This record gives sequence, C-alpha cells and structure tokens, in this order.
Amino acid sequence: MGNIFQCCRGLLSFFKHLDDPVQRGAEESPLLSSEESDFDSLDDSMINPSTGIANPALEPEHFLFPDIILSSNPAGEVTLVEPMVCLLVSEEDEAQGDEGDARDGRDRCFSEVETQTEVETQISAEVQTQTDSEAEIQTEDDKGITTSTKAKSEMEPNTKLHEESVAGFVWTEQHQVLIHPSGKGSERTEYFGAERETNNTDEDFQVKHDRSDEDPGVHNVKNEIIHTDEPGDESIFNETHMNDAENIKRETEDQDKNGLQPLSEEEPLVKGVASETSEDVQLSNKRKTLPSDGEATDLHEDEFTVRIQPPGAESFDLQVSRQMSVSELHHVLMDHELTCHRSCFSLQLGGAILDSATELGSIQGIQEGALIRVVEDLYLVRDVRVHLRHVRNLLRSLDPAGRSLSYLSLFTRAHQESDSMEKGSVSHSPPFYILPGCKERRLTPLQPIRDDWKPLQCLRVLNISSWNPPPGNRKLHGDLMYISILTMEERELSITCCTRGFYLNQSNAFNFNPKPAAPKILCHSLVDLLSQLSPSFRKNFAALQKRRVYQHPYECIRAPVQVCTWAAPPGDHSLDCVTSEETDGQIRDWNEELQRSRELPRASLLERRHRDRRLFRINSDFVAAAAQGAVSMTEGNVMPLNPGEPPHLHVFVWNNLFFSQGFDMSDHYAPVGGDAAAHAAAMCDLRGVQAYASVDTEGLHTLGTAVVDYRGVRVTAQTVVPGLLEKNLEQIVYGSNDNGKTVFTHPRFLELLGESSKSLRIQPHQVLDHSDSPVELRSAVSTVGIFGSDGRPYILDLLRTFPPDLNFLVSAEAQQEVPAACRSFGFPQRHRHGLASLRPQLVEAFVQHRYELFAKMASDDLGHQFATEKPEEPQRAAEQNRRNIFWKACENVDSMSDSHFDIRFNPDVCFPGVRFPSECLPDVQRQRCLLWEAAAFLLSNQIPAVLRDCLDHKAVPMDGATLTSVIHQRGVNVRYLGAVLKELDEMEEREKLSHVQRISISEVITRSVKHIFRTYMKDVEPAAFSAAVSHFLNCLLSSSSAPVPDSCSDELPSRRRSRRRRTQSDRANFPTSSLWAKLTSDDLWSRIKTEAEDYYHYTFKSESIEEEIEKQNLQKISLLREMSIKTGIQLQLREYMFECRHKPAFSEDDVVNIFPVVKHLKPTSTDAAGLVQQAQLAAQRGFLRAGLDLLGQALTLFSSVCGILHEDVSKCLRLLGQLRYTLGENDDALILQEKAALISERIQGTDHPQTVQDYTHLALYFFAGGRLLTSLQLLYRARYLTLLIIGEDHPQIALLDTMLGLVLHALMENELSLKFLQNALTLTSKYHGAKSLKHAHSHHVLAIVYESKGELQLALHHEKEAHILYKNQLGESSDSTKESSEYLQRLTDQDAILQRAVRHIASGKPSASVSPPKLPNHPVILQQLNLTCGITFIPPSEKELRAELNERRKVQIEDVEYQLLNQNGNKQQL
Repeated sequence: MGNIFQCCRGLLSFFKHLDDPVQRGAEESPLLSSEESDFDSLDDSMINPSTGIANPALEPEHFLFPDIILSSNPAGEVTLVEPMVCLLVSEEDEAQGDEGDARDGRDRCFSEVETQTEVETQISAEVQTQTDSEAEIQTEDDKGITTSTKAKSEMEPNTKLHEESVAGFVWTEQHQVLIHPSGKGSERTEYFGAERETNNTDEDFQVKHDRSDEDPGVHNVKNEIIHTDEPGDESIFNETHMNDAENIKRETEDQDKNGLQPLSEEEPLVKGVASETSEDVQLSNKRKTLPSDGEATDLHEDEFTVRIQPPGAESFDLQVSRQMSVSELHHVLMDHELTCHRSCFSLQLGGAILDSATELGSIQGIQEGALIRVVEDLYLVRDVRVHLRHVRNLLRSLDPAGRSLSYLSLFTRAHQESDSMEKGSVSHSPPFYILPGCKERRLTPLQPIRDDWKPLQCLRVLNISSWNPPPGNRKLHGDLMYISILTMEERELSITCCTRGFYLNQSNAFNFNPKPAAPKILCHSLVDLLSQLSPSFRKNFAALQKRRVYQHPYECIRAPVQVCTWAAPPGDHSLDCVTSEETDGQIRDWNEELQRSRELPRASLLERRHRDRRLFRINSDFVAAAAQGAVSMTEGNVMPLNPGEPPHLHVFVWNNLFFSQGFDMSDHYAPVGGDAAAHAAAMCDLRGVQAYASVDTEGLHTLGTAVVDYRGVRVTAQTVVPGLLEKNLEQIVYGSNDNGKTVFTHPRFLELLGESSKSLRIQPHQVLDHSDSPVELRSAVSTVGIFGSDGRPYILDLLRTFPPDLNFLVSAEAQQEVPAACRSFGFPQRHRHGLASLRPQLVEAFVQHRYELFAKMASDDLGHQFATEKPEEPQRAAEQNRRNIFWKACENVDSMSDSHFDIRFNPDVCFPGVRFPSECLPDVQRQRCLLWEAAAFLLSNQIPAVLRDCLDHKAVPMDGATLTSVIHQRGVNVRYLGAVLKELDEMEEREKLSHVQRISISEVITRSVKHIFRTYMKDVEPAAFSAAVSHFLNCLLSSSSAPVPDSCSDELPSRRRSRRRRTQSDRANFPTSSLWAKLTSDDLWSRIKTEAEDYYHYTFKSESIEEEIEKQNLQKISLLREMSIKTGIQLQLREYMFECRHKPAFSEDDVVNIFPVVKHLKPTSTDAAGLVQQAQLAAQRGFLRAGLDLLGQALTLFSSVCGILHEDVSKCLRLLGQLRYTLGENDDALILQEKAALISERIQGTDHPQTVQDYTHLALYFFAGGRLLTSLQLLYRARYLTLLIIGEDHPQIALLDTMLGLVLHALMENELSLKFLQNALTLTSKYHGAKSLKHAHSHHVLAIVYESKGELQLALHHEKEAHILYKNQLGESSDSTKESSEYLQRLTDQDAILQRAVRHIASGKPSASVSPPKLPNHPVILQQLNLTCGITFIPPSEKELRAELNERRKVQIEDVEYQLLNQNGNKQQL
C-alpha cells in the first residue's frame, strides 16, 4: 500500500473520469465479491426463542406427519429428549423462527473438556474461545462499563519476596542457573482414554435416547475447561489420559508451587511482542505497573464448577471461569465428548435462557454446583449449514491436512511399553541417515506415518442435494434444506433438514418425494440419525471418538495462526460440497471492532486482561481475513475499485478491508526509490504501527495492518477509516502527504503524539509548510493525522517512525560527515530505496550507551567538585556549578535537554523535500551528527557484539530465522549481513564461527533468491505456475546440465493445428516461448551475485552455485527448506535427487501449493511480560517462592489473553519445567516440558530450531524418569531435524552426540555410543576450543565408556587429557580437578591389575582376580547428562538443611493443630 492517500487520490481521479473510455478493458474482471452471504454466522443459534424447557407447541396436532411421534415419559409430560421429532406448521412457531434471525454470534470454536488438575485450571480456564467481539463490546457498552475512578494498588517494583533462598548459583557455559534438589517428584501420569458405547433402540416411529455408558473411573473425574481463542474444528479433548487420580491429588496440593528457570542468557529477560514483528519493537509501555496482590489473587479465585445437563444423557461436572461468556461455554460443549454432536442449542439456568454475550460471573443465581441445562433449539437455514459443517469437521477431526502438525506423541507413546522391557531385547540402532558421517539427508522422515492419522471413513459422500432449495410449499412446512448421503454400505440416503431436526425422506436422484421414509425417525442431530440408519457409521464414529479422546489436547486445539509445512505428502482430494457451500462469512466492521476494543477500560488488571484478550482475538480474526482477502485479490476473484488502471495499481475493498499492492502509485515514492521503496514501505509501516501499538497512548488510534506476500505480489491489508473514501471528507489535518510540500498540524494530534514521542524517542521539531511558515510536528512529516467520520483521531503512514540509517543514504553533502568507523566498513553504501531506518533495539542500545557516558562524565566532574569544594563557598554557587556539570554532560552526549539526560532523534533531517526554519538549522546539523554516531555505533559495537554472542554460545543460530533473531536483538538489520561476514573474516577465532558464516552465506543466497523469485513470478501465467516454480528450483538446486521446463502436461493442444504438423519436440517445447522458461542456472546465479552485491554488499567469487555450495559446505536440502519457507512454496514430501545429472530434481507435480506469507502484529499481555521479568529476577536472587507465584500469574494471564497455543505460554511452561527439574521434581518437569514441546511443534513448525531444543530438554527429563528408550528416540529425532536444518557441522550436533553417547552407554550399546562420542569430541574441539572445559568433559565421558568396555588404555588416555585441561583451566584445588585425579588414579590401578594378570597368564602362573568391566550407573550417567546440558546441582549447606527441617516441622505442627480443632468442632456440634 505504501500510502493509503495515494490510493484514494487514484480512486478520486478514476471517479472523475468515470465516463471516459476505460483503458485496458479486457482486464476487467467479471468476478465480483459478494457482500451478501447465504452462509450465515455460526453463532446465530445461540439465543433460544423459547422461554422454557417445555414447549406447548410440541403437541401432536401441530405435527406435519402425525406418524412421527414424540418420546414421552410415563406420566405423559412431553420433554425435550435426545432426538426432537416435531415438524411445526403453526403460525406462532413460524413467528418464533423469524425472531431467531436476530441471533448474534459468529463461527463457533468447537472445544472439548479437558480433565486437569487445579494447577492447569489456572493456566487454562482463562483461555477463551472466539466470540462475536463487536457484539460483546456492545454488551459491555450497554452495561455502562466505565474506567474505575481509582485503580487498585499496583505491585511495587521491588516485590516482597519470600525469605527462601538457595545455597548458590552456578553459571555454566550453557548459562543455566542451578538449584539443589529439595523435593521428590511424583509419579509420571500415564495415558488412558474413556470409552463410551451408545445404546440405541431399533424401534421405528419413536424418538431414540442416546445415553452414554461411561467408564465409572472416568465419569467421576472433575472436568475443567480450556478455552481457545480461535474457532476451529477441535479445541480441547478430555485430558484424562494425561492425569490419573494420584496426579490430580498431587497437583491439587501443589497448585501454587510452580517455578521457572532463573534468568539466563538463552532466555531473554523480557520477551516483548512475539514473533518476527515483536522483535522489531522493544519499547516502554504505558502500563508499567504490575498487578497488585489483590488483583493477582482474583486470577486464581474466579474458577468454579457447574453441572451440565444435556438432553437424554447423564449430567456431568464442568469447571468454568467467571470471565467466560455463555457463548464460550457453548463452544466448549460443542466439543465435549457427550455433546459434541450438537450445535443448535441454548443454555438455561433455572428455566431462563442465558444471553450468549453475558459473562458467567455476572449471571444472577449462578454459583458452585449450579445446574445448567442444554436445551435444543429450532433450526434456521444458517444453523443447518453450521451443523453440517460441524459434523463434517467431526468426521475429519483426525485428518492432519489443513492444520499444524505434531509428532511428539509418536515418539513418547510408541516407546512407552518398550522402556519396561529388557535393555537387550530392543534394537537401539538409529536409521543409517542419522549416524555420524552420513551425507545423505532424507526428507520423508520429516513427517513420519502415524497410526492414529490413518483414515477412518464414516461416510462415503456427504453432499448438498440437487433438490435444493425447497419449493415454496415445503418451506411453509418447515423444510430448510435437503442433503444426500452415501453410506459405507453403499446406501443412498436423502435427508430433509427441517426446523426440528433431520429425517429420512423418500426422494432419490430422479424423483422428489419429501414424505418421511421408513424408519420414520426425526433426530435433532444428524449424527444421531445416521447412527440409526447406518451400522458402519455408528461403529466408525464411535471408534473416531475414542481416537479423539486418546489424542493429547494440545494436538487438537486450533492454532491462532496455522503453520503450513513446506513439505507435504501427496493427498487425495475428496468430494466436499459442504465446504464448497461456505462463503467468505459475514461482513464485519473491523475498524469499529478494533477501535472499540482499544477504548475499553484499562485501570485494573481484570480490565486490562479483558481488553488484551479482546484485542488478541480481533487481531487473529483480522489476520485470517486479510490472508484470505489477499489470496482472493491476487487470484482475480475480487473486482478492483479502479479497473481502468493498470493491474499493478489496482486497489480493492473486500470484507471491509482495504487492499493495495506494493507498487508506487502516482510517483509518490519517486524521490526515495519508486517501486522498491513502495515495496519496502509496507513493512516499514507495519513496524511503525507495532511501535505505536506498543506505546498504547490512550485516545490515539492506528489501523489494523497486515502484509501478505503471495505468488510474488506484496499486498497490504488495512482496516478502513470511517469516511476516508468519501469525497466530501476533510481528510488531512496533521502531517504531509506530498513529501513535505504541504504540511499541516493540529493541537489534538500534537497533544497525543507528544506522549508517544517520549517513548519512541522522536524529537519535536519544526518544518516549513507550503507558505514558508513554521509548523510544529512530533512525528515524521510523512505521518498523516486525520479525524474519521466517527470522530476518532487516526494516524496513518507510519513508515518513518524510526530514525533513518545514514549508512545507506548517500548524498554529496554528507560525505564529509562520515565517521571513520563507517568508512572502514565501506559505508555509506547506495541502497535501492531511501527508507532504510535503524531498528528500535539499536536505538535503545545507543541511548543506553550514551547514558553510561553521561553518568560517567557527570559522576567524575561531581566527584572532582566535591573534592575541591570549599566549605565557605556559597551554596548557590555550588548549585550553579552542579548545574554547569549536568549542562556540560548533556551537551557532550547530545541530550535534547540541558538539565537532564534525554536523547531523541529527528526522523526528518535527511528526508528529501523537507525544509527547516533557519533558526533550526544548527539543531538539524547536530541531529545529523547524532545519526552518524548511531550508525557508527552499529558497525563498531553491535556487529562485534553479535559475533561475541555466537562465540560465547550465548546465541547458537541454526537457520536463517534464528540468525535473523540474533542480529535483530542487537539492533542490526539483515541488510548488514555483508558487514557481518566481513567482520567475521577478520576475527582470529573465525574457525569457531564457521557455522555462523555458513548460515549467513546461506541467508544471503536465499534472500537474494526470494527477491528474484518475486520478479520472476510476475511474468508467469496462472496455468503455468507449477511448471514455472519447478523450473526455478531446478535452475537453483538441480545438478542437471541444462534444466528444461516441464511441458505443462495439463495443457491441451489447439484443434486448429494439424495433428500431422505437431511433432513430439513441439509438444515438449510448448512453454519455452515464455520469459520464465528462458531462465538458466547460469543466468540465475549471475542475478543472485548481482542481488547480493547490491542489497547485502557481499561478493560471491564462485562461477556457479554448485561451486559456492561445495566451497561453503552448504546443504541443498537446507537451501530448499529456507527458500520454501520464505516464499510460501509447499513441495511434495519425497526424496529429491539433487546430484542427478540426467534428470531434473523437480517436476511440476512436486509443487503442491503456494501459501501466503503473512506478517502482522502480535499483541500479547504486557502485564504478563512484566510478571515474567519479575519472576526471573526473583529466582535469580534466590527467592524461589516469589518467583513461582509470579510465573504462575504470568502463565494464567498469557493463557487467558493469547490462548494455550502461544509461544509465550510455551516459554512459561519451559521455564517451569526447568525449575521443576532442578528441584528434583522430574515427573512434573516432564509434563510441563512435553506441553511446551507440543506447543512449539504446533505454532512454530515440526522442524523449527526451538522444537529441536524442546525435544532435547524433554529427552533429558525422560532419561531422569527412567524411560531410556523414549529419551533415545527423542534424541534421534532432534539429531535428524538438526541435520536437515543445518547439517552435521554445528555445535548443536556436539551437544546431541554427547547426550546420545551417554544414553546409548546406559543401554550398554558401547560401540554405537563411541561413534557419537568421537564425533562430539571433534566438534567440541572445533567450536569450543581444544582447551575448553567442554572439551575436557568430552574426554571424561569417553573415558567412562571405554572403561565400561574394558579398554583401560584408551580410558586412561582420555582421562589424562581431561585432567590436564581441568588443572590448567580451574586449578588443582577445584572439585572437577580433584574428581578427575581420583578417577585417573582408579583407572591406573585397574590397568596395573589387568597388566599383572596378563603377565601371569602368559607365564603360566596363577593370576589374581580381575574385576569385571564396570556396568553403566544411571545416577552417574544422569549427572554427566546434566553437565552436558549445563546443569549443576549444588548440595545445600548444613544451615539450609536445618532451616528446611525446622520449616517442615512447623508445617506438620500446624496441620496437627488444625485437625484437632476440626475434631473438637465436630464434637461440639454433636
């Protein structure tokens, strides 16, 4: 989009010349986006038009077909039981049906109940399903919710910490704080599932009661709720397989004893906004206070249990939250095992229907144990469509297609029984492609086959009947829709959907007969009806339900943003007319929903939580709609607003969203780079929106924004400002839309932006307008302020929020200002656009650096003054001297203020077209010098800091995404990769950073390829997309001498051409006339070299990409992965023969799909982020209980705001697991880490580096719990993923190989163990140094294995090497040196005994007894694994042990006293 006003200007120009001849008329698309949807909102059935359970209209005289009767109780009173059998024709009920049209809501999130402990309730009970945000906001407004006059007291920065501390902390090279164990973990819970049988009668003409014969052991388990924030097919399933009765009791007692890993280098102190966009902004938020103690307590005291009574089934308990709305409870029940087949029902309490938008806590009469009845509602057409889609989703609930994948349970469950077998009875050898030294990289194991994903077909066809829509007379009788079904028995069924449910009619493919067919049964649920009509359906659906229950709940919850894997197995496309009937959904006013959510009160913690949750949900919906709209727009399914313009200048409005493409409209970006600047402006604007959203100034409004890259086209989606597209609206009141020619200002915007400019470090400044009058601004001149027709102040075009990067802005007058540090790196360099800016992390780092200089200068001068100050000197003179000292320090660091430190930047000092008043020119010059100093600081300080982080293993990048995150944390832009590589080449220890060099070069190649691919796809016609993509990949990675594009096998030859004249060669060369088909490998490599030189300023000296890959030891499969992820290409999951010289590696059939790559805002809970920071600080200082409480509150907030599947939740779980493990509670750590690993797989990808890290930690916890084989398989999986991502030459492989060697040693596989340990020794020497402690530990581990094998000479050799390193690095007095010395002496004695015995045997003398080889010892191996992972347990001191013992005695005494008091009270009552 770049600039939304340029789009509007083009539209106005188009409307003015509407009568002119249309240019390029042939390009006018006949496809129009429908604003009317016949597929109505999914939540429209939530409000029941009836007022009670009994319905007087359910009398036989109202039935259309009297032979279909109701089920009744013996007393004759009609009750709403499982299948309702009434087809009403009364006018009264028809009127009630019309009233149902006013039902509000939207897509339901099908969630299911999860049995949990109270600990998990705090985590999960706050996670909410998606509801109609606008309706909820309106409800809140109707209730008159206002900001409280006085906020509750907030927690002080120095939280009162518990007086519990640890003996000490040890920081190892892995940067983990270690704590001595102080407790014993409970037993690991096992999986078990609840089986349910459905008993149905075979009587015709009667209602059927589906009652569940539940397992008593499962029925009595208390159910609790996890709500999701996204609508989806499966949200939560019973987690009874995750918690047994013992574990429930144990976790209930320990619900507040959660912990976290103290602050480490690997886990940043404060995480900011999640994902790539979140890293761009780390700014101070207005809400800096932490929740008060009372508010934090409220988070844990708002759960209670209600009893749910479904029709025709036994009631069950459900734990809910007071903040949960009725519609969210509705979604939960739609996924509960007992009610998942229902979708059209209302909830009643005491005979009154509950409003869908009301929170449970505000309902009068609801309390612990309250009975909520599920009452079946009348269907509308939209409800029928919802029900059909819900049934379709239930039948496909195990289908992995279309959802984020997870394979963790495949490795944890498959080897659960094998762990209990004898160690020698199971093969422990890995596949050959995982062994050290293997160069083959297999792709198919990336997605192993899961038995529980095998298709379980319940129906052959579920189709919308051709007899739709019902004729008028049938509509008057209640018919809504007809569906056709083909069962597994090959029986064709024609079913009528009426207002009361579903029944079988007598129609077929050729004759229409709506009368009921035998058996004459009407059921409220289609699942109930099919269970009666098809035995195969009943059997398979029951088996499907059992599988759903067996799955881990986190595998079934729908992720807020789906992760599309870059490789997918070939799948069959099935008939699905239910999906084809779906439309784009109802038109939503996205801007109104977003802005009203931002205006919600934020005074208290609960208000902020409610506001953040609403913003997160709306943003998630907005992102999904933006991606869908961008795809539709790119594929030509939406008519542009300006069809007369060239296609690349088209703009669109779809679903109340404004879409524009990344091209320069009206030459607006001509001064700064044209189309290249317009393409970059989209991301710059998104970062600016994120910055102002992080500051969150009350009263200042920004637009919802998302950037979508699809098929080489960049699309910007934004919410529509009310009145912006109207011709008579007075638009701009602040800023400039013509590059500074006309500038406006407004006091309201100056006031609002004045608050934001402090946090964003923007200097208020003056510029000249078109009349040469000074105009005050508090933002960049390109930032536009308008008042919408709703009266709200909006700021747009925030692409220049951050200071410009002068290293990439070349101007003749600036050559003399360039610092020496910039010149040494070859800067300034010419960039393709003039929008290059500094990252916010760099701005904060530079300001912190200047503050340190300021503090040092001021303290030195003040110290000198105090030393020389005379007592008789007047106090006023001393004060003046101190003011002069601060004034001098402020001037030296370029502070904006003379009295205190305040550094800000003027974003307009280098912008072309901006003019400044003459009196401001000196300040402008100072600002320019300050920007040069910031640019030099980036080169001289931050780039070396990035390499130091990697050298010290504080950061271990594994692929392009993690490398980008590492350099972004230091404020370095990706365009500095050339400078990073140059600095790396000049380092003495560059060999230890060879993995960083390979990843950086790979990133330069793949990013350059992405830029080329974007322009390459513009010349491709839609029919040749797959052929063009496969040809491009062949030119990039295939070793074939001359890749030839595929012949477009789906193309049909023209009939005009004579068959005789059409030769085989003509058919093969059909696409070669296209421009894309003329690309060759040499041409592509030449363009890559040019792009790398121009954009990243890195020069490739190789003549071909094959030579560069071999020279840098790159992997083609890793390049393919990076390329696919960056461009959205999805390839077929198979083995690709890159090295074959006779056949291209890719064909057009290998290109499965192209997905949109979406970049968007990532809102989260600021309060929770602050709690995590405080928790880490508390744990680092040794106050564990305070840290545990704070982290538990943070986890509750994150779960409530963002849902379970969020990386902040995963981080909290990971920290909890680490602390639990260090405290010796292995089982708890394992459960928490397993959940963290599942979340990482689902939201970041099965082959993401974070997933590898989570697998590694989980393997350690499994080993500690005695499940050795499971630990081994997890490590094999982690090694395979690492090999696929980066290859074998990486520090992560050294860690994994050491762990694998130790686990195999525990399994007595010494030969296999030595292979991994020898490889680990080599890699450790390379990346940690031959004199490092890591290398000494590798020698020690090898000595242990050699000793167990009986090769004492080799064991002695390696232990001597280890002893020398320990002695040189730590000294002779260290514990490690002493232990090594003792072990070395023991090995020497054993070897001497062995040699003596050998000599005696050789001489024929009786030999002394020789001790057998030492068997593996589990505690010893676990200790070595902990050391490998950087974990050291420090034993408590005698004082601490005594204090802990006294504390336990005190607790026991209190418990005894409490029991005695209760006994006395009971006796008095008796």
